[in-house]
Amino acid sequence: MFGGPILIANRGEIAVRVARTVHDQGLRSVAVFTDADASAPHVDACDVAVHIGSYLDAEAVLEAAQRMGAQAIHPGYGFLSENAAFARAVLAAGLTWVGPPPAAIELMGDKGAAKDAAVAAGVPVVPAGDAGGYPVVVKAVAGGGGKGMRVVRSADELEPATAAAKREAMSAFGDDRVIIERYLERPRHIEVQVLADAHGSVVHLGERECSLQRRHQKVIEEAPSPVVDAALRQRMGDAAVRLAAACGYEGAGTVEFIVPETAPGQTPVDFFFLEMNTRLQVEHPVTELVYGVDLVEQQLRVAAGEALTLTQEELQPHGHAIEARLYAEDPATGFLPSTGTIVHYAEPFGAGVRMDSGVRAGSEVGTQYDPMLAKVIASGEDRATALRRLDGALAELELLGVATNAAFTRSLLARADVAAGAMDTGLLERVLAGDEPESLELSTPGDLLAAAALAAAGTAHPKGPWRRRFAGDTSGEHVDVTVRRGEVSVDGTTYAQAAVRPVPGEDGVVRVTLDGVSRRYAVHVTDDVIHVARDGHHLAAYTHRPARAGAGALAGSLEAPMPGTVLLVHVANGDTVTEGDVLLVLESMKMELSITAPRDGTVEGLQLAVGDRVALKQPLIAVLADADGEVTA
Repeated sequence: MFGGPILIANRGEIAVRVARTVHDQGLRSVAVFTDADASAPHVDACDVAVHIGSYLDAEAVLEAAQRMGAQAIHPGYGFLSENAAFARAVLAAGLTWVGPPPAAIELMGDKGAAKDAAVAAGVPVVPAGDAGGYPVVVKAVAGGGGKGMRVVRSADELEPATAAAKREAMSAFGDDRVIIERYLERPRHIEVQVLADAHGSVVHLGERECSLQRRHQKVIEEAPSPVVDAALRQRMGDAAVRLAAACGYEGAGTVEFIVPETAPGQTPVDFFFLEMNTRLQVEHPVTELVYGVDLVEQQLRVAAGEALTLTQEELQPHGHAIEARLYAEDPATGFLPSTGTIVHYAEPFGAGVRMDSGVRAGSEVGTQYDPMLAKVIASGEDRATALRRLDGALAELELLGVATNAAFTRSLLARADVAAGAMDTGLLERVLAGDEPESLELSTPGDLLAAAALAAAGTAHPKGPWRRRFAGDTSGEHVDVTVRRGEVSVDGTTYAQAAVRPVPGEDGVVRVTLDGVSRRYAVHVTDDVIHVARDGHHLAAYTHRPARAGAGALAGSLEAPMPGTVLLVHVANGDTVTEGDVLLVLESMKMELSITAPRDGTVEGLQLAVGDRVALKQPLIAVLADADGEVTA
């Protein structure tokens, strides 16, 4: 295959995953890392690692490859993976590019040109939007992953939505061009995996259902789709193969389709081309598990010039696989990013469970990169088995130090419509907005604080009653807790038969008994904070209210709801604003958040500029309601 090492131009779970296959093929691997990732798992997963300033620094990545004698570069996904100029530079340097030809990347990376190519290949496309009808969707020409994408439902929304999409597209892709298409209500997002070699062979490995999304970002993916039968699979697969062949594709790629809403129990008839991702997808593990193919190995073999040995006839799905993305986001705060140090981490294991992760105990979760920490994947002989195993794996996953969406995802998977496969791309947003009859539970179970108190009291070895006043991790409100022999009281709620004991051989894990019920908890106790988790739920109980950054700010200042960077400043001190006006825009983990005026008033206390970093709860700005200086918040 290759004689020299493979440089992996990425980080996190995908770099670890690619390194695994590289080593399985008897090859050596080279990692690259930034200051923030000096001790990251992907560094240790590779044979050698080279420091660079940024994963987007193409010149630095090439220099690292040449310095280490690498023969090929695998880009993973994100960063430089769909950068045609970088692919050309790799080839010009005499290295092998583990990806499609630059011309194919360029063609499919331009949504307008890709749409034209799909039409030429006989693939149905979404009709273009026009000024006479709404809703429409504004999409970045060079976009993907929901970045640079806005749904517009009325004419007065079009201009601000377009501006936001262009700004986000420029930030994410360095290209602010957008297109406008008709927006289909309640469609499914179904994509087809393709493989192609340099000898004219193209095959598909079936479809993946990716309809469960939030902010156009996939949350759950599965293979095969619960609504695609063999006939539709062949039609969609044939269309994807035609498009890949037409653009001279090589390697692994994904053709994404939008499928109009169908009645329950019916197989869809129509499908429309959405885009083609010219790289490995985040959700590729579900295809690997259902088709028994290592897609990274196939990428390496194709890049080395080998012909595909897989035939379309033998590529048949077996069983079912479902993947959940584990994000460092707090559902209780509207999925704002969560940052900090992971102080305890233990992965689930068992029949049909696979973990692709890029973190461990001690990992720092900052605001520089995407909030995805890991992928939890489960497979089984049927969909019900895969769902059951995924739920169990999410419950068994132990991660302390940052909030995650694990418990939320379990609640989502337990919905009757999701269990039945009745999904569309807007379902999750409607559920969160309260527009669906079955809601999701976002609150933290009350027993977590009781368990945290018992664990802390056991660490402190008190002689008498142990009392503390905790400040919660999200509300900041104080909660009084008292631990006595045999009971614990949390703000007046008393749990009897209370006891705690360590689990032998498992550091940081205890069994806590409350009201005669014993449960397993992961805990981490310090003088300042107690982290506790069970069944995917997480709580950080502070022994004092965390100090706010920015001493001397005006009382009642609007605080940063998440750590991040100031992306835009729309006002200056002394400006008059109206309730709802956007004052600032923050960016964290690739997400934008607008800070708006709480009511009419005058801006004061602004000391921030574009590019400044802000901490969680840091005072940002105040709005004075009248000349007397009354502050509104």
